[in-house]
Amino acid sequence: MASAAMFLYENLNYYIENPTVPETKDWFMAGNPLKLITLLACYLLFCLRLGPWYMKDRKPYQLRNVIKIYNVFQILISLYLFYEGTIYIFFTDFNFYCKGVDDVDSPSRLRIAKAIWIYYIVKIIDLMDTVFFVLRKSDRQITSLHVHHHTLMPIATWVAIVFFPGGQGVLIGYINALVHAIMYTYYLLAGLGDEYKKYLWWKKYLTMLQLIQFTIIVVHNVNSLFYPCSFPFMLKLLCIFYGLVFLNMFGKFYYYNYVKSKNDKDIKNVPNKIKKSVINKTH
Repeated sequence: MASAAMFLYENLNYYIENPTVPETKDWFMAGNPLKLITLLACYLLFCLRLGPWYMKDRKPYQLRNVIKIYNVFQILISLYLFYEGTIYIFFTDFNFYCKGVDDVDSPSRLRIAKAIWIYYIVKIIDLMDTVFFVLRKSDRQITSLHVHHHTLMPIATWVAIVFFPGGQGVLIGYINALVHAIMYTYYLLAGLGDEYKKYLWWKKYLTMLQLIQFTIIVVHNVNSLFYPCSFPFMLKLLCIFYGLVFLNMFGKFYYYNYVKSKNDKDIKNVPNKIKKSVINKTH
């Protein structure tokens, strides 16, 4: 057991010191994971303990203008990342069957690495979603799914920037950037006031988009197992595991919020429907 742990540590340390794209080693929040681990520990401590304790006897902060600016930023940066993904996937030698990290002499190598680093930083900025929920006392929105998702995404993207800043892993961020652009558009409209609520009928389809996203990730990486390339086999398995974990979490969320809750409401409405039917027949 100790030898296996030492083996994993030595391999992890090797990749940290000798990343696939060496330039990423000294980029902000890349390289040694200690900074990210410390940040995530502070995030969890604030959102689950210190934040609720601080807000217990205080009125919720409104933060409307701050959140509007934040949502606009998220939309614009997501569209930029989607654009960079489009260039890489459709205008280079990207292979949907299996694609390793670009060669040293590839002109797209450093460009896509920078885009992945920006994507990584955005995942860290996403932690503000939960901070806003705490400060606004929107406790019901701080679900297990929300906290797990926001904690795991920076870790997953740190792995990407260290181990494979490019290759077929780009497809994950590409789809996610589009989903986030749509999602934050919804949040922006929701924050504009009651007069915009009539345009928000598509809320449940956001979760469906998430389910489609993770299904594509799983199917794509399972398929790539049968096509050898320089993209590490273990990282393909990691992407499959990542997709299945979130597919399960978002699937449960969709079921309990849009399937089971609807069935429960229909059952509760049955006595009223019967009562109305009897009244109508007696008149």
